[in-house]
Amino acid sequence: MSAGFVTSRDGTRLAYLTAGDPALPPIVLIHGWAQYHGCWIDLMDLLADRHHLVAIDLRGHGASDKPEDEAAYTDTALWGDDVHAVIEDLGLIRPVLVGWSYGSRVIAAYLATHGNDDIAGVVLTGGILAIGSAREDWMVGTTSPGLDRDLYTEDTTRRLAATARFVEACTTKPLSRQDFAAYVGANMLCPAHVRRALFAANVDLKPAYGAMTCPGLVIHGTADTVVTPRTGEIAADLMQRGRYLPYDGIGHAPFVEDPDRFESDLHAFATSVTEPAA
Repeated sequence: MSAGFVTSRDGTRLAYLTAGDPALPPIVLIHGWAQYHGCWIDLMDLLADRHHLVAIDLRGHGASDKPEDEAAYTDTALWGDDVHAVIEDLGLIRPVLVGWSYGSRVIAAYLATHGNDDIAGVVLTGGILAIGSAREDWMVGTTSPGLDRDLYTEDTTRRLAATARFVEACTTKPLSRQDFAAYVGANMLCPAHVRRALFAANVDLKPAYGAMTCPGLVIHGTADTVVTPRTGEIAADLMQRGRYLPYDGIGHAPFVEDPDRFESDLHAFATSVTEPAA
């Protein structure tokens, strides 16, 4: 694996990690709220012999810049430009975009600002469909980060405890002590001002997915208490060429709880949309 940086349109420096031969079909992995590229490393290990994988640290997260201005996170065009900057920097040809949770907002921004002609397909897992006032009650799970105000406080002790609660809620099976610590630590790299700004905009993502003409796959755990399974079903229904794939008994992070199945399903989808028609 190798790390790199690219500068987006507004000057924000974005970190990314790559794995696999650049000649292989590309997959861009976009993490969720308050996470970083490390959540994908086990999946990258599984797929690196068949795909060129790129995991981005979103603005405000991980090793990427963390602008102070709220507008750096509420401007939809900037999120789309971030993804475009990584694709251009690495010369990716028709990648598959994979978004976990908040990553769905980032992909929707790319679709809204750059269209889908230059991507092969979209995969959402635990993906959201709206933020701010556009979010409807049926989308919100009982452990949604929007319901715990301590996740946004400047009080580090309270924010750390809330972060631990949120990480624990992301899976139905307890994480190992090592993985739990790694996820909590990664979440704490996302400061309070960024966490607040990520939900400051009022954005309905449904139109972007309804207009999408490339193939889509929605993988959603039926035991997800962060983003409701119904949200995943609706996302797939919105897509003109979408398919819903439920993971029974799995929580908010299917690629963590059932990595072998997720790897197999992602590879099958990516292969089907990147191989030329016979």
